Amino acid sequence: MLHDDYLRYRIVSTAYLGRHIADNGVPIVEPPAATPSTSTPAACCRTSRRAQFPAQALAIELYRHAGIRSVEIGSVMFGEHAHNELLRLAIPRRVYTQSHIDYVVEAILEVNARKDDLPGSRHRAAPLPAHFSARFRPV
Repeated sequence: MLHDDYLRYRIVSTAYLGRHIADNGVPIVEPPAATPSTSTPAACCRTSRRAQFPAQALAIELYRHAGIRSVEIGSVMFGEHAHNELLRLAIPRRVYTQSHIDYVVEAILEVNARKDDLPGSRHRAAPLPAHFSARFRPV
């Protein structure tokens, strides 16, 4: 992160990812940051009801569809204190090439195209933070 050339590349890459998914109808938190690009999965899932954990449902589907790991930042992580249902896409340092970023964009757009068919999720009760210990299944 201390090399100016790399830092510029990282900022451009995450902005590219954010712009491409946003321009194709996936709502994101603006502006895309150099650390994560974050989208609002409630708009990408069939249900936005918190009881069905829409951000977690999107994280599961993105992993099932394309092997892309992400993390829910919402009701699973914060329980009743959650203000939003978000999905964080961490872009590993010095790992993703432009073709990787293009693959992530393509996968997100493919999942978003099926947003009305995605099930919500439910999970077995786990102590907070359930984020680390919960098990999920489709609703």
